[in-house]
Amino acid sequence: MPGAADILSDPEINQAYEDVRDDKSQTTWLVLKYASATSDNLALSSTGSGDIAEMTETLGEDEAAYAYVRVKLGNDEYSERVKFVFVVWQGPQTKVMRKAKMSFQSGQVKQVLRSYAVEVQTGDKRDLEGEAVTLKLRRAMGANYDRQGTSY
Repeated sequence: MPGAADILSDPEINQAYEDVRDDKSQTTWLVLKYASATSDNLALSSTGSGDIAEMTETLGEDEAAYAYVRVKLGNDEYSERVKFVFVVWQGPQTKVMRKAKMSFQSGQVKQVLRSYAVEVQTGDKRDLEGEAVTLKLRRAMGANYDRQGTSY
């Protein structure tokens, strides 16, 4: 089986990862998709400067992809924190063999997209809605003193 360096050989991937992590960069997310239906190599598919909803629009029902997203959390400008989300996307119509390979390959992708607060593995775009992701992040952070509008 090829290693992380093989399937993630596109130099744009590392640059996009650094951009998402950099607070001075406008880039807030990236999406990696397979180069073709039969390839195990990943390529940088897209990047953007919007929120997770913007990123989610790039995910197809028959696609497998990985995404990395910067999310700001906080009750006001003074308590704002930046967290990162790693997404493993398997659209509902993704082929079975691709899904099987992803269970192994996601570990390789994590060697490159390595710093994140939560991982979301899904084939349902509702799991990637802002409120759902914010709730996962808040739970991962531990103490939550802002219980408005959330149920535990």
